[in-house]
Amino acid sequence: MRIDDVKFLCKKIMKAGEIPLLWGHFGVGKTDIAKQIATETKRELIILIISQMEPGDLIGLPVRDMEQKKTTFLKPDWWPEDEYTLLFIDEINRAHKSIRNAIMQLLIDRRIHNHILPDGVWILGSANPPDDEYDQAELITDPAFLSRFFHLEITPNTNDWIKWANENALDKRVIDFIESFPEFLSRDKRISTRFEPRPSPRSWFKLSNVLKILSKEEVEKYGYYLAASIVGSEAARVFMDAMEGYLNIPSIEDVLFKMGPEIKQKLLNLDRPSLNAFVLRLNNYIENLENGEVDPGNLAGALVQLVDLLPKDIFFSIIRNLKSLIDDNNRGKFAEEVLEQLAMHPKIIDLSSGRIEGWLKQT
Repeated sequence: MRIDDVKFLCKKIMKAGEIPLLWGHFGVGKTDIAKQIATETKRELIILIISQMEPGDLIGLPVRDMEQKKTTFLKPDWWPEDEYTLLFIDEINRAHKSIRNAIMQLLIDRRIHNHILPDGVWILGSANPPDDEYDQAELITDPAFLSRFFHLEITPNTNDWIKWANENALDKRVIDFIESFPEFLSRDKRISTRFEPRPSPRSWFKLSNVLKILSKEEVEKYGYYLAASIVGSEAARVFMDAMEGYLNIPSIEDVLFKMGPEIKQKLLNLDRPSLNAFVLRLNNYIENLENGEVDPGNLAGALVQLVDLLPKDIFFSIIRNLKSLIDDNNRGKFAEEVLEQLAMHPKIIDLSSGRIEGWLKQT
């Protein structure tokens, strides 16, 4: 993403009380973004390079309170006192495990020990991708930690860099060279974080917090990038299509029990991410059926209709999900009856070449 877009989203995310994490190779302007946001919002900027910190630097040193007869922790010297503060946590994926644990408390509870951040303090993090040439901590593989952030990737942009270079009075010979040979601005054009944001109750909650403060025009322009940074690209695409009215995944009940030409056409028009979303809904529907709510034969007959409407691998993912339910005490018998009905249908036999019968025998 371009620096101006990243900066805009950072401000919106932090205004909503959430935390952006900037990903970018060394020298692409992550710290500059923090400085610009602090200047534009009239906030004090506190920069913590946590890869260079010891636990005492972050959490404060313990002291003995003689009157209370207990140990307390002094506030570290960097601790914000004013709500109009931007706390920039740099090199977040290179921190020692002890520092990471303390930062987790700061991210979740906005506190460390008995030190509580003022309500208005904004938190912004940054990280270098693991293909940069220095040691990396295992933090980058910790999904429990990384799911706390909106992940925004900064990629080098020649025009942005030239604008920045002119504003900061770089040597004109350097600026002219990059303008003529933009391919030499950076060898690192792609970013690999080795972490793919994924949907979860927490990530949807965080996305909702930010969407509430965006205008319709801002959602149209930035919605996909914002959603992809917290729930992943596939969920973001389906979500944005649904929000913008371009996608109309039919209801599971209509597909199973009210199939007609219009519904068939809707299924045939779905792209791959939308088909995946449909199958997730379908599997969830089947998993949550109450005993006796749907006749196994009727459900099997309804599923047969999908053979001609879904790619073969997606259809068999439904079968695999049914098989996984056989060991379920509440739904096992129902799932097995549905599979038995499917196994006897000529269309399914032709499609599976005995695959369903094999699955049943394995159980």
